[in-house]
Amino acid sequence: MALELTGLHHLTAVTANARENLRFYTKILGLRLVKRTVNQDDTTAYHLFYGDGKASPGSDITFFDWPTAPEQRGTHSVVRTAFRVEGESSLQWWKSHLEANGVAVSEIAERAGHMSLDFEDPEGQRLRLVNDTRAGGAHPWARGPVPAERQIKGLGPITMSVPDLRRSEPVLTIVMNMRKVRTHPATAEQGEIHVFAMGDGGASAELHVAVEPDLPFARPGAGGVHHVAFRTPNKDELDKWIARTMQAGLQTSGEVERYYFTSLYFREPNGILFEIATDDPGFDVDEPMETLGESLALPPFLEPRRAQIEAGLKPID
Repeated sequence: MALELTGLHHLTAVTANARENLRFYTKILGLRLVKRTVNQDDTTAYHLFYGDGKASPGSDITFFDWPTAPEQRGTHSVVRTAFRVEGESSLQWWKSHLEANGVAVSEIAERAGHMSLDFEDPEGQRLRLVNDTRAGGAHPWARGPVPAERQIKGLGPITMSVPDLRRSEPVLTIVMNMRKVRTHPATAEQGEIHVFAMGDGGASAELHVAVEPDLPFARPGAGGVHHVAFRTPNKDELDKWIARTMQAGLQTSGEVERYYFTSLYFREPNGILFEIATDDPGFDVDEPMETLGESLALPPFLEPRRAQIEAGLKPID
């Protein structure tokens, strides 16, 4: 059986205002804060994970809290993050809900093969809601402010921008075993979109690549994306990805233990940071599912430094 990614695992972005970030993603978007921890490579920064009611792999958008200037938009970057909701009536509900909370939204329209609604968070993080035509798979958060039938089900297609598809496509298809399934013509808003699918396909397993050679290089900052992660079931499968990427000549991180999952990092040829992450063991490895995200969680190798780390973090609730 061919080695295959099963979909999107998480997306990690940057905020310069963790308190407002927490408010927007939990109170407005209705996501659950499933892990309140720190950046393992920079323990002065929060790493906040938002997901569904069960902290399912494929439901998480995460943020590093870094005091940085806003992102300068351009190519060589991830440019939009989608979430899945169920039914076009849910898109209508979200349009009204976001507008009532002062969020500017687009019209509901088909974009790259999905009926969708575009908007931004308070720092300019570009977001999208798409109608997930595959029924089921939702794990609502019982204590969330959004009605269960309207809640975000998980990540949808991630859109990245590159100046030249010819550099990225061999890595996506030959190394990562994605399938190119369709192409959408350029619009006034965005370049030609090439859609690559993983696993069983569908909105939870698509990477959209916009070809935009006339844009400047993006410069990272608040409101931008740090990396996108793809799903593999377990460490045995991750070991195969490590071997495969090394054999392909990619410069990688090798295995990186994140405690809640195990990861492999590398940059595709246009410089965008990719991660392959395991579904297990999950976010409830060190906290009860019922109280995820309510207190600062640290992996065992950081636990001896808890007092020092907590002293360096500012309250966000």
